[in-house]
Amino acid sequence: MNFRAQIPNSFSLPRRIHGLANLAYNLWWTWNVDAQRLFSRIDPELWEQTYHNPIKFLRQVPRPRLNAATNNRYYLEFYDRMLRLFDQYMQPEQTWFSSAHPELGDKLIAYFSMEFGLHETLPIYAGGLGVLSGDHAKEASDLGLPFVAAGFFYTEGYFTQYISDDGWQEAEYNVQKFEDLPVTPVVDSDGMPMMISVELPGREVKLRLWEVRVGRVPLYLLDANLEQNSPQDRALTARLYSSDLDLRVSQEILLGIGGVRALRKMGYEPVVWHMNEGHSAFMVLERIRELMADGMTFEVAAQTVREGNVFTTHTPVPAGNDEFPLWLVEKYFSHIWPQLGLDRDKFIDLARHTVSWGEMFSMPALALSFSAARNAVSELHGQEARKMWAYLWPGRTEEEVPITHITNGVHVGTWLARRLRHLFDRYLGAEWMEHADDPDVWELVNNIPDDQIWEVRLHLKRKLTVYMRERARQRWKSGSWHPIQAVAAGVLLNPYTLTIGFARRFAPYKRANLLLTDIDRLLKILNNPERPVQVIFAGKSHPDHEGGKMLIQEAYRAVKKPESGGRLAFLEDYDMNLARYLVQGVDVWLNTPRRPNEASGTSGQKAGMNGVLNFSVLDGWWREGYNGKNGWAIGEDLDYADPEVQDMADAKSLYDQLENEIVPLFYQTRSSDGLPGEWIMRMKESIRTIGPQFSMRRMVKEYLERLYLPEMKGERPEESESARH
Repeated sequence: MNFRAQIPNSFSLPRRIHGLANLAYNLWWTWNVDAQRLFSRIDPELWEQTYHNPIKFLRQVPRPRLNAATNNRYYLEFYDRMLRLFDQYMQPEQTWFSSAHPELGDKLIAYFSMEFGLHETLPIYAGGLGVLSGDHAKEASDLGLPFVAAGFFYTEGYFTQYISDDGWQEAEYNVQKFEDLPVTPVVDSDGMPMMISVELPGREVKLRLWEVRVGRVPLYLLDANLEQNSPQDRALTARLYSSDLDLRVSQEILLGIGGVRALRKMGYEPVVWHMNEGHSAFMVLERIRELMADGMTFEVAAQTVREGNVFTTHTPVPAGNDEFPLWLVEKYFSHIWPQLGLDRDKFIDLARHTVSWGEMFSMPALALSFSAARNAVSELHGQEARKMWAYLWPGRTEEEVPITHITNGVHVGTWLARRLRHLFDRYLGAEWMEHADDPDVWELVNNIPDDQIWEVRLHLKRKLTVYMRERARQRWKSGSWHPIQAVAAGVLLNPYTLTIGFARRFAPYKRANLLLTDIDRLLKILNNPERPVQVIFAGKSHPDHEGGKMLIQEAYRAVKKPESGGRLAFLEDYDMNLARYLVQGVDVWLNTPRRPNEASGTSGQKAGMNGVLNFSVLDGWWREGYNGKNGWAIGEDLDYADPEVQDMADAKSLYDQLENEIVPLFYQTRSSDGLPGEWIMRMKESIRTIGPQFSMRRMVKEYLERLYLPEMKGERPEESESARH
């Protein structure tokens, strides 16, 4: 390779613990809970103040604290053990992949995504899609896949959410400081910043490259915030998901075309190109252009590109699938189609999508048409995707449309509570994490004594309560809060009360207000003096989506009602840190999408493996995960023609089960040991069934075996042209 990532030498650390610097710049520490304690044990208060950011922490920690650590024998023993584990991880004798496929180590997989949710200190993600991408990269590292990823460095990240006294979402963007983040500049052999350029109408945009180390996996981020670019172009990589069509198409050109050029310039030669959602689909055009420049015809180049492409679609909601009007395509691609030997109409035919208001250029259609492997993210989503995109394969029935499904999973190391992980180490075996996709390993959860697992559950609930109160305290100190906002932030919640969590993006189809359909009945359930219930809401709406912000306001106004007795809360600025507290600390995880619009969902998987019981519509992953004993289903396994009828039926099911099954089970007369035996039995069932089936290890192995390996081994079956269009 003709480049290197240059780790800044900006820490003044004692030689004895200088390894903390390298560890800070590799996100391996984010999914190894004990590694995080290498930093927090030096100065716990500063660790919280720097929001678990080891780079800011090491820059700010007082020298006496560092010296004290070097004089603490117990700390040094712990430090040596963790650094040894890190070194063994980074330079293993073998990995799962090298053992299973030793002949394929040089067959590289490239993974493109618009966002990556790796940790709260690196805000280059908006929500579930980004967190899935981050988990995918982490598990690829754990398994030892030959894997490289590409995305954007967003200089302003995603927004910070504040909720006004009236419940209206306000967005604040903050410029990120490179020196405070785990990103390193990519430089060429002369030590100069490595850059590429991408053509946009009438100009070239320069992009600088940054590297993030995700364990063994390199993630490269494109950054347009350079002096060489105009102020308008410098803003192209400032924020995620702009509603401005010119900015949006420009971003997707930079990701798809620029991402390919970046990997080429660094010397990477992937054989598999994985597009995670349609945002990066313009990579198809760049790769065809490359091959045609080497003398191939368009047809041969297109087939060659198609054989190496994998595409994952994540939403059955039309608004979630990017499409551009034809006038915009003409503006941005009139200089491209001659390079492909196409005229305007043939170019648009590559991804033409006719809708009620006219013709559009569809990014998912482009990706689907030029990929040999295509998948949805749950079984039900697969059915919906085949129905949605059947027009691309005329002459085939919906069942014959070549879109399979691989149900999403979550990265166990990232989302499992530390106390539970150590409990599992004791009862599942020290190496259980290496077999997190093996159901037989998780069967051993049944051997955990009820009192021990319940003790951990109570600890996690208390931890969530303390965290909420401290968040409220910090906001109160800012002087910008009305007292009722502190109550709305959960300061009155009781860690020993049945607690329900609802946290996700506030999109209308997710029906955050379903629980509020009959507010009087809800208040009666909440305020039962013998069996009280409390509910925590959290989530963001896109800043430009008024409907989502109105849903937040509706929920917040319900939270503020004095009649709720402080048993409703809304936690602002939902991010990965808050998500960990919630999926680990509530008792029940509520999910109420209007079926079949939830492609998969993953938050309930994180909750389920932590012993939280899911209470969800039979949509996405829960339709496959629910077995009658590991949680509850809202409504039935069927689709409705009338959304209003569906909403009424689901609301009734929600209230009836909450009132007649869930609350009584939690507060049932307890045995002489004071433990809720039946509830704990369901907790264990949740962990035992959800853990292996919805682990990221299972998911990535399935991607490898079903989608990546055919191309890596040169065994991809050809598909006829007529079958693709």
